[in-house]
Amino acid sequence: MSKESIVESLLGKTTQKKKSRIPARLDFLQSATGLFLAIFMIFHMLFVSSILISKDFMLSVTKTFELSFIFEGGSSIPVFITILVVFIIFIFHAFLAMRKFPISYREFLRLKTHSDLMNHGDTKLWIIQVGTGFALFFLGSVHLYIMLTNPGNIGPYASADRVYSDLMWPLYIMLLVAVEFHGAIGLYRLSVKWGWFEGDDPKKSRARLKKAKWILSGVMLTLGVATLIAYMKIGAEHQANYGERYTPQAEVQHAH
Repeated sequence: MSKESIVESLLGKTTQKKKSRIPARLDFLQSATGLFLAIFMIFHMLFVSSILISKDFMLSVTKTFELSFIFEGGSSIPVFITILVVFIIFIFHAFLAMRKFPISYREFLRLKTHSDLMNHGDTKLWIIQVGTGFALFFLGSVHLYIMLTNPGNIGPYASADRVYSDLMWPLYIMLLVAVEFHGAIGLYRLSVKWGWFEGDDPKKSRARLKKAKWILSGVMLTLGVATLIAYMKIGAEHQANYGERYTPQAEVQHAH
Protein backbone atom coordinates (compact mmCIF):
# COMPACT_ATOMS: atom_id res chain seq x y z
CA MET A 1 0.00 0.00 0.00
CA SER A 2 1.39 3.41 -0.96
CA LYS A 3 2.01 6.27 1.47
CA GLU A 4 -0.53 8.34 -0.46
CA SER A 5 -3.33 5.81 0.02
CA ILE A 6 -2.50 5.34 3.73
CA VAL A 7 -2.68 9.09 4.42
CA GLU A 8 -5.88 9.42 2.39
CA SER A 9 -7.61 6.55 4.20
CA LEU A 10 -6.66 7.84 7.67
CA LEU A 11 -7.19 11.58 7.26
CA GLY A 12 -9.74 11.75 4.46
CA LYS A 13 -7.30 14.01 2.60
CA THR A 14 -4.48 13.45 0.15
CA THR A 15 -0.86 14.37 0.92
CA GLN A 16 -1.57 17.57 -1.05
CA LYS A 17 -4.29 18.31 1.55
CA LYS A 18 -7.04 17.89 -1.02
CA LYS A 19 -10.31 16.24 -0.01
CA SER A 20 -10.25 12.47 -0.53
CA ARG A 21 -12.08 11.13 -3.57
CA ILE A 22 -12.58 7.71 -1.98
CA PRO A 23 -16.08 8.49 -0.54
CA ALA A 24 -17.24 9.75 -3.96
CA ARG A 25 -15.90 6.63 -5.68
CA LEU A 26 -17.59 4.39 -3.11
CA ASP A 27 -20.84 6.34 -3.58
CA PHE A 28 -20.64 5.80 -7.33
CA LEU A 29 -20.02 2.06 -6.88
CA GLN A 30 -22.93 1.84 -4.45
CA SER A 31 -25.19 3.58 -6.96
CA ALA A 32 -24.00 1.43 -9.86
CA THR A 33 -24.42 -1.89 -8.01
CA GLY A 34 -27.79 -0.74 -6.65
CA LEU A 35 -29.00 0.18 -10.15
CA PHE A 36 -27.85 -3.19 -11.50
CA LEU A 37 -29.65 -5.11 -8.73
CA ALA A 38 -32.85 -3.05 -9.09
CA ILE A 39 -33.00 -3.67 -12.86
CA PHE A 40 -32.18 -7.34 -12.31
CA MET A 41 -35.04 -7.67 -9.81
CA ILE A 42 -37.54 -6.16 -12.27
CA PHE A 43 -36.54 -8.69 -14.94
CA HIS A 44 -36.45 -11.46 -12.34
CA MET A 45 -40.04 -10.66 -11.37
CA LEU A 46 -41.09 -10.77 -15.02
CA PHE A 47 -39.35 -14.15 -15.36
CA VAL A 48 -40.92 -15.83 -12.32
CA SER A 49 -44.35 -14.33 -13.09
CA SER A 50 -44.34 -16.10 -16.46
CA ILE A 51 -46.11 -18.90 -14.55
CA LEU A 52 -49.23 -16.68 -14.64
CA ILE A 53 -49.40 -17.23 -18.41
CA SER A 54 -48.91 -20.99 -18.35
CA LYS A 55 -46.64 -23.75 -17.08
CA ASP A 56 -45.39 -24.36 -20.63
CA PHE A 57 -44.47 -20.70 -21.07
CA MET A 58 -42.63 -20.60 -17.75
CA LEU A 59 -40.70 -23.73 -18.73
CA SER A 60 -39.79 -22.26 -22.13
CA VAL A 61 -38.42 -19.13 -20.43
CA THR A 62 -36.43 -21.31 -18.01
CA LYS A 63 -34.96 -23.34 -20.86
CA THR A 64 -33.98 -20.13 -22.65
CA PHE A 65 -31.95 -19.06 -19.60
CA GLU A 66 -30.44 -22.55 -19.54
CA LEU A 67 -29.34 -21.91 -23.17
CA SER A 68 -31.29 -24.89 -24.52
CA PHE A 69 -30.72 -23.47 -28.02
CA ILE A 70 -27.02 -24.28 -27.48
CA PHE A 71 -27.09 -27.20 -25.04
CA GLU A 72 -29.58 -29.98 -25.73
CA GLY A 73 -32.18 -29.95 -22.97
CA GLY A 74 -30.52 -26.89 -21.40
CA SER A 75 -27.73 -26.61 -18.84
CA SER A 76 -27.76 -25.32 -15.26
CA ILE A 77 -24.24 -23.89 -15.65
CA PRO A 78 -25.35 -20.54 -17.20
CA VAL A 79 -27.92 -20.19 -14.40
CA PHE A 80 -25.26 -20.96 -11.78
CA ILE A 81 -22.90 -18.35 -13.22
CA THR A 82 -25.67 -15.72 -13.34
CA ILE A 83 -26.66 -16.37 -9.71
CA LEU A 84 -23.02 -16.29 -8.60
CA VAL A 85 -22.41 -12.92 -10.28
CA VAL A 86 -25.61 -11.48 -8.77
CA PHE A 87 -24.66 -12.87 -5.32
CA ILE A 88 -21.21 -11.25 -5.46
CA ILE A 89 -22.67 -7.88 -6.53
CA PHE A 90 -25.36 -8.23 -3.84
CA ILE A 91 -22.76 -8.73 -1.08
CA PHE A 92 -20.57 -5.91 -2.45
CA HIS A 93 -23.56 -3.53 -2.56
CA ALA A 94 -24.50 -4.44 1.02
CA PHE A 95 -20.92 -3.82 2.15
CA LEU A 96 -20.93 -0.38 0.52
CA ALA A 97 -24.36 0.52 1.92
CA MET A 98 -23.36 -0.40 5.47
CA ARG A 99 -21.07 2.63 5.53
CA LYS A 100 -24.12 4.86 5.97
CA PHE A 101 -26.09 2.75 8.44
CA PRO A 102 -26.50 4.15 11.98
CA ILE A 103 -24.19 1.77 13.87
CA SER A 104 -24.66 3.02 17.43
CA TYR A 105 -27.56 4.00 19.66
CA ARG A 106 -26.43 7.64 19.56
CA GLU A 107 -26.42 7.69 15.76
CA PHE A 108 -29.83 6.03 15.65
CA LEU A 109 -31.23 8.53 18.17
CA ARG A 110 -29.79 11.43 16.17
CA LEU A 111 -31.39 10.08 12.99
CA LYS A 112 -34.78 9.59 14.68
CA THR A 113 -34.68 13.08 16.20
CA HIS A 114 -33.77 14.61 12.86
CA SER A 115 -36.59 12.72 11.13
CA ASP A 116 -39.17 13.73 13.76
CA LEU A 117 -38.15 17.38 13.80
CA MET A 118 -37.86 17.84 10.04
CA ASN A 119 -40.81 15.57 9.15
CA HIS A 120 -39.03 15.15 5.81
CA GLY A 121 -40.54 12.61 3.43
CA ASP A 122 -37.27 11.63 1.75
CA THR A 123 -35.58 11.09 5.13
CA LYS A 124 -38.38 8.71 6.11
CA LEU A 125 -37.97 6.88 2.80
CA TRP A 126 -34.24 6.51 3.51
CA ILE A 127 -35.04 5.02 6.93
CA ILE A 128 -37.38 2.51 5.25
CA GLN A 129 -34.61 1.71 2.77
CA VAL A 130 -32.15 1.11 5.60
CA GLY A 131 -34.62 -1.21 7.36
CA THR A 132 -35.50 -3.18 4.23
CA GLY A 133 -31.83 -3.31 3.24
CA PHE A 134 -30.95 -4.84 6.62
CA ALA A 135 -33.70 -7.45 6.15
CA LEU A 136 -32.61 -8.15 2.58
CA PHE A 137 -29.06 -8.93 3.65
CA PHE A 138 -30.40 -11.99 5.46
CA LEU A 139 -33.46 -12.91 3.38
CA GLY A 140 -31.73 -12.37 0.03
CA SER A 141 -28.64 -14.30 1.10
CA VAL A 142 -30.74 -17.33 2.05
CA HIS A 143 -32.60 -17.29 -1.27
CA LEU A 144 -29.48 -16.75 -3.37
CA TYR A 145 -27.56 -19.51 -1.56
CA ILE A 146 -30.41 -21.98 -2.10
CA MET A 147 -30.57 -21.12 -5.79
CA LEU A 148 -26.77 -21.20 -6.10
CA THR A 149 -26.64 -24.75 -4.71
CA ASN A 150 -29.68 -25.88 -6.74
CA PRO A 151 -29.46 -24.04 -10.09
CA GLY A 152 -31.23 -26.89 -11.91
CA ASN A 153 -34.31 -26.80 -9.65
CA ILE A 154 -36.16 -24.12 -11.58
CA GLY A 155 -39.38 -24.86 -13.41
CA PRO A 156 -43.17 -25.00 -12.96
CA TYR A 157 -43.10 -27.96 -10.57
CA ALA A 158 -39.59 -27.52 -9.13
CA SER A 159 -40.23 -23.88 -8.18
CA ALA A 160 -43.73 -24.64 -6.87
CA ASP A 161 -42.40 -27.53 -4.75
CA ARG A 162 -39.79 -25.22 -3.24
CA VAL A 163 -42.40 -22.57 -2.42
CA TYR A 164 -45.06 -24.91 -1.01
CA SER A 165 -43.64 -28.28 0.05
CA ASP A 166 -40.27 -26.90 1.19
CA LEU A 167 -42.13 -24.19 3.14
CA MET A 168 -40.22 -21.33 1.57
CA TRP A 169 -43.34 -19.18 1.13
CA PRO A 170 -42.96 -17.29 4.46
CA LEU A 171 -39.45 -16.23 3.46
CA TYR A 172 -40.63 -15.27 -0.03
CA ILE A 173 -43.44 -13.09 1.36
CA MET A 174 -40.98 -11.15 3.52
CA LEU A 175 -38.46 -11.04 0.68
CA LEU A 176 -41.08 -9.74 -1.75
CA VAL A 177 -42.10 -6.84 0.51
CA ALA A 178 -38.51 -5.94 1.41
CA VAL A 179 -37.09 -6.09 -2.11
CA GLU A 180 -39.90 -4.19 -3.81
CA PHE A 181 -39.87 -1.30 -1.34
CA HIS A 182 -36.07 -1.23 -1.16
CA GLY A 183 -35.67 -1.36 -4.93
CA ALA A 184 -38.32 1.26 -5.76
CA ILE A 185 -37.05 3.67 -3.11
CA GLY A 186 -33.50 3.05 -4.31
CA LEU A 187 -34.39 3.91 -7.91
CA TYR A 188 -36.18 7.06 -6.72
CA ARG A 189 -33.21 8.19 -4.62
CA LEU A 190 -30.77 7.42 -7.45
CA SER A 191 -32.86 9.54 -9.83
CA VAL A 192 -32.88 12.45 -7.37
CA LYS A 193 -29.19 12.09 -6.45
CA TRP A 194 -27.87 11.99 -10.00
CA GLY A 195 -30.45 14.35 -11.51
CA TRP A 196 -32.09 11.82 -13.83
CA PHE A 197 -35.39 12.95 -15.41
CA GLU A 198 -34.94 16.38 -13.83
CA GLY A 199 -36.96 19.03 -15.65
CA ASP A 200 -37.11 22.80 -15.32
CA ASP A 201 -38.88 22.51 -11.95
CA PRO A 202 -36.96 20.17 -9.60
CA LYS A 203 -39.81 20.17 -7.06
CA LYS A 204 -42.35 18.97 -9.63
CA SER A 205 -39.84 16.46 -11.02
CA ARG A 206 -39.32 15.00 -7.56
CA ALA A 207 -43.09 14.76 -7.02
CA ARG A 208 -43.46 12.89 -10.33
CA LEU A 209 -40.60 10.55 -9.45
CA LYS A 210 -42.15 9.84 -6.06
CA LYS A 211 -45.47 9.04 -7.71
CA ALA A 212 -43.70 6.73 -10.18
CA LYS A 213 -41.99 5.02 -7.24
CA TRP A 214 -45.31 4.21 -5.56
CA ILE A 215 -46.78 3.00 -8.85
CA LEU A 216 -43.77 0.73 -9.40
CA SER A 217 -44.04 -0.64 -5.85
CA GLY A 218 -47.77 -1.27 -6.28
CA VAL A 219 -47.41 -3.01 -9.64
CA MET A 220 -44.49 -5.19 -8.55
CA LEU A 221 -46.11 -6.15 -5.23
CA THR A 222 -49.38 -7.05 -6.98
CA LEU A 223 -47.53 -9.11 -9.58
CA GLY A 224 -45.41 -10.74 -6.87
CA VAL A 225 -48.39 -11.72 -4.71
CA ALA A 226 -50.27 -13.13 -7.73
CA THR A 227 -47.18 -15.12 -8.73
CA LEU A 228 -46.65 -16.48 -5.21
CA ILE A 229 -50.30 -17.56 -5.02
CA ALA A 230 -49.96 -19.34 -8.37
CA TYR A 231 -46.88 -21.28 -7.20
CA MET A 232 -48.63 -22.12 -3.92
CA LYS A 233 -51.63 -23.52 -5.82
CA ILE A 234 -49.45 -25.58 -8.17
CA GLY A 235 -47.32 -26.78 -5.25
CA ALA A 236 -50.38 -27.90 -3.27
CA GLU A 237 -51.75 -29.81 -6.25
CA HIS A 238 -48.35 -31.38 -6.94
CA GLN A 239 -47.43 -32.24 -3.34
CA ALA A 240 -48.13 -35.95 -3.76
CA ASN A 241 -45.65 -36.07 -6.66
CA TYR A 242 -42.97 -33.91 -4.99
CA GLY A 243 -39.73 -33.91 -6.99
CA GLU A 244 -41.33 -34.82 -10.31
CA ARG A 245 -40.39 -32.48 -13.16
CA TYR A 246 -42.93 -30.82 -15.42
CA THR A 247 -43.46 -32.28 -18.89
CA PRO A 248 -44.63 -29.85 -21.61
CA GLN A 249 -48.17 -30.50 -22.83
CA ALA A 250 -46.99 -30.98 -26.43
CA GLU A 251 -44.80 -33.90 -25.31
CA VAL A 252 -47.62 -35.40 -23.22
CA GLN A 253 -50.03 -35.28 -26.18
CA HIS A 254 -47.38 -36.72 -28.50
CA ALA A 255 -46.76 -39.59 -26.10
CA HIS A 256 -50.48 -40.39 -26.15
